Amino acid sequence: MNQGRETYPAVVPGYHQNKEHWNTIIMDGSIPEEEVKRMIAESYDLVTDTPTKRIYEAVKKIPKGHVATYGQIAALAGNEMMAQAVGNALHKNPDPDRIPCFRVVNAKGELSGAFAFGGAEAQEKLLREDGIEVVDGKVDLAKYGVEIADGSVIRCSAGSSAR
Repeated sequence: MNQGRETYPAVVPGYHQNKEHWNTIIMDGSIPEEEVKRMIAESYDLVTDTPTKRIYEAVKKIPKGHVATYGQIAALAGNEMMAQAVGNALHKNPDPDRIPCFRVVNAKGELSGAFAFGGAEAQEKLLREDGIEVVDGKVDLAKYGVEIADGSVIRCSAGSSAR
């Protein structure tokens, strides 16, 4: 975090906060706008812990070629009762390239439907490209599902370990 202090004289310790971790950016035009945005985003990443952020981090743990259910993602995110919140968060996915929400299916292995991913066939197409077989809008969870324990993906269905 203090990389900005070493690079830009206009980045000084934040005396109103913890001096070691917080910076004050003097907006005098000496720091490129993209660097200011990067430093602000980095500081938010350090202090924010929201259910949505935990959901996105949980989805990133699903290995290629496998799927997880909304309930499993909720459990990975710290609250197995928030499966509906998982669906809401994934519907607003800000970074589909890094957060592979297409790998999340319902408890029966059914795909999300037409409202997500840009159309009814989009999730199926992405799953097939990922090596997952889809039959009649469903994924075989016994074959492609993951097992979750202690906040981690511990086993992929084909017996391969995800740890």
